Amino acid sequence: MQTSDWQPVVVLLVLVVAAAVLLHALAIALRTVREPLHTGPFSGGLEPQEHPLSRFHVRWYPVTMVFLAFDMEMLFMYPWTKVVSAVGTSAVVEMFLFLGVLLAGVGYAWREGAFRWS
Repeated sequence: MQTSDWQPVVVLLVLVVAAAVLLHALAIALRTVREPLHTGPFSGGLEPQEHPLSRFHVRWYPVTMVFLAFDMEMLFMYPWTKVVSAVGTSAVVEMFLFLGVLLAGVGYAWREGAFRWS
């Protein structure tokens, strides 16, 4: 092999290394000094009981699922209102079937205690 065969590879390697060094130098030059945030109480003036980035308790999982069920209901009902007059009775039947499935899901969540707050 001749050295001219490797010339494009070496040029590309030099460009990549130069770009990495340049970006690193730019990051160092533009770095801001990070200081801890010193703020007062939040959430209605109460002192925080935990870190703001802490994990949510598992008891919020059923609440999230119920919210998503109602959120999906609205996602399907808005476009349905636009096409119900054009499609006719079958669209009404399909929406009531969908609402029945949603109501069955809410009943299941109620039975499992998703709405108990104690």
